[in-house]
Amino acid sequence: MKGRLAPRMVVDGRPVLMLAGSNYLDLSGDARVVAAGEEAVRTYGCAAGGSRLISGNLDLHEAFERELASFVGTSAVLVFSTGYTANLGVIPALAGPEDVIVSDALNHASIIDACRLSRSSTRVFRHNDPGDLARVASGLSGFRRRILVLNGVYAMEGDAARLRDLVPIARSYDMIVLLDDTHGLGVLGPTGRGTVEYEGGMSVDIQIGNLGKALGSFGAYVACSETVREFLINRARSFIFTCGLAPGPIGAARAALRILQQESWRRERLLDRARQLREGLDEAGFDTGTSTTHIVPAIVGSEDAVMRTCEAALRKGVYAQGIRHPSVPRGAARIRFTPMCTHSPEEIETTVRVFAELVQRSPR
Repeated sequence: MKGRLAPRMVVDGRPVLMLAGSNYLDLSGDARVVAAGEEAVRTYGCAAGGSRLISGNLDLHEAFERELASFVGTSAVLVFSTGYTANLGVIPALAGPEDVIVSDALNHASIIDACRLSRSSTRVFRHNDPGDLARVASGLSGFRRRILVLNGVYAMEGDAARLRDLVPIARSYDMIVLLDDTHGLGVLGPTGRGTVEYEGGMSVDIQIGNLGKALGSFGAYVACSETVREFLINRARSFIFTCGLAPGPIGAARAALRILQQESWRRERLLDRARQLREGLDEAGFDTGTSTTHIVPAIVGSEDAVMRTCEAALRKGVYAQGIRHPSVPRGAARIRFTPMCTHSPEEIETTVRVFAELVQRSPR
């Protein structure tokens, strides 16, 4: 690809509509965000210069952590280098061989790897199924600690965790609730605070999120209590044994956080475009599954057909990625669409038309 991630880009030498990124609010190339990142680099340099427990803890990190905690609605935040390393640090810090983790069947790979790394017992329940969660939770006596781990928005399905239904079950079985809200922050809820707000303010204990999606930057965070933050500083290995997040991404994320609070039109327009896309694909005969958010799958089934369709659409000027096993179960291959708030209604119409024509012409 060439240039900044935007609604229109150059891919493999041809101009295309871009519906395969996570720059949901189109902030990664916003002049204010770029300027804030540049200013942070000029002030602090290109690197934190060490782990945060030695020489890499900057006042910039701590200022952003306070601002983000205030926005998310927790007493504390701890910034990590990536979302993957946040999960790999937090989950094994909280859980060990005497504990049990209850995990949604469609949780992200980083959660699955973190569960393995923790050496805890792991139980999996059917995706977003309260009845199956209750069945699994009822058989967990004898463990020191029980932890329910969910994604806020499921990246390949585009549906949100049913917190209203799942959290009360977890509480009735004395479970800690950890929510990875990587795709929810900045987009869902009346003020963009994420899946917790979207689900009516249902309380969870720990939220993990990403600075590289709606905030258009890089890095990750854990939103939690002050006590948990102090615990993670001293126990989360992926925080302790790595450099602090570089100043540039922190400066950029701070600016993006201010913008998304001031410009609600971004998330409103994004969800409108996603709704238009989902309805158009439904009318064209695609199966968009359980999607209700800004991630819209078109489930085709055949991996070969999905990749042929994806590549043909790219030649026609639309880039939406084909997704195959192991990212999704076998037989559930799909085109995954991720619009931006700055796509026009006409560009969404073009996207639907291109894919509808390709599938009508292509054998499954």
